Amino acid sequence: MIQGNITRAHDWNHLNELVFLNSWNEKLERYRSPYAFRGLANAAWGLETSLMRLNHSTSMTRDLERVILRHFKKYAYDQSSQNYSDWQWLALAQHHGLPTRLLDWTYSPFIAMHFATAELDKFDLDGAIWCIDRSLARDRYLPDDLRDIVYREYAISFTMDMLEDYAADLVEFDDKVDMDNQHTSMIFFDPPTLDSRIVNQSAFFSLLSSPVADLGEWLRERPDIWFKIIIPAELKWEIRDKLDQMNITERMLFPGLDGLSSWLKRYYSPRNPDEK
Repeated sequence: MIQGNITRAHDWNHLNELVFLNSWNEKLERYRSPYAFRGLANAAWGLETSLMRLNHSTSMTRDLERVILRHFKKYAYDQSSQNYSDWQWLALAQHHGLPTRLLDWTYSPFIAMHFATAELDKFDLDGAIWCIDRSLARDRYLPDDLRDIVYREYAISFTMDMLEDYAADLVEFDDKVDMDNQHTSMIFFDPPTLDSRIVNQSAFFSLLSSPVADLGEWLRERPDIWFKIIIPAELKWEIRDKLDQMNITERMLFPGLDGLSSWLKRYYSPRNPDEK
């Protein structure tokens, strides 16, 4: 059982029980997890976006978001991207590491386990997996107009087309949500298939209706839709070895020579590098 919103995995079997909680869908009579998963190598890390981690003032962050994205569009512009919408530019920028208000999530608990155990220099630290019930987040905390959109499409997450129909860009999105709801809102959306990395990682994004909002703080006010699993440091090696056997590796999640090299470097690193 989860006590409060945070629980500690006792072993591999317990971890698997936790990540598959509430997966049975009575209506479909199938196992369909409602959760979004995000794995972190350090359990102490929060859910701040890369834009927030630039550590500017609130007013500067609001202005900086537009400036950074504008320059990205200016210098990344080419024939293949000339017809991109602002939402497509945002997804592309996040995909290539530009500081944005987006956070990466995965539909796969095993991929979340990978990101919680991929950094060997963090193996002395507890890791974590954040789990958000996407269905409850939609049903309980979306503004009516946004909820109507996904209900109409029999969806939980937004697609790029849905977002483009709702608002032309982030500024209009924020204004419409604030006008209708008076509170910061959170959505999940599926990015376009920019390359095989997004497909292989079962990746999608969360988006808050403010560039300065902290998802961790937003969730603390809504304890009914999330929980956090602590992965003890002493369990990381077992998880890592079993994920490797399952082919959940950098080679698969980051197709190409960089991912292959990262996998081989980690796979053949000693468990106790200080011991000779």
